[in-house]
Amino acid sequence: MATFLGTYENRLDSKGRISVPALFRAQLPEPHNQTVVLFPSYRAAAIEGCAMDFIEQLGESISEIDLFSDDQDDLATSLFSDSQPLGMDKEGRIVLPAELMAHAGITDRGCFVGKGPLFQIWQPDALAAHKAEARQRARTKGLTLPIRPRRDGGA
Repeated sequence: MATFLGTYENRLDSKGRISVPALFRAQLPEPHNQTVVLFPSYRAAAIEGCAMDFIEQLGESISEIDLFSDDQDDLATSLFSDSQPLGMDKEGRIVLPAELMAHAGITDRGCFVGKGPLFQIWQPDALAAHKAEARQRARTKGLTLPIRPRRDGGA
C-alpha cells in the first residue's frame, strides 16, 4: 500500500494541470500506477487523494456496515459520489476538477501533503494555518502514538 510523505507546493498551469510530486507517483501501485482518486475532504477545505487500491479498501470497509442503514448511505455518499479517478499525463500532471478546486480554495498553487495512505491538496495559506492548528491541538491534548509491531512480522 502507498505511503505518502512530505509537503510539496506546485503551480497550476493555464489548463488547470498540476504535477503530482514524483515521490507520490512512485508510491502508486500497479496496475493503477498512473491514476489517483481525488474527492473533497468532509473535514477540511482540502482535496483528499489516494491510490485506487486504498479507495477499494475503503469500499470494503463501508460494505461491512448494514447496506440500508443511514450510516452506510452517509459514508458511501460522502466518499464515493464526488470521487474522481484521474489519470496522469506522461509528465505526471493531473487536471484538478473545478469543483474540487473551489472546495479547497485553490486557484494558482496547490500543496500536496502526505498523510500515510492518503494525501491532501491544500491552498498554501490555508495549509499553513491548518498545520499550526493541528500541531497546537496535538500538543494541548498531549497526543502520543504507540509503536505497534509490523503486520508483516518485521521490526
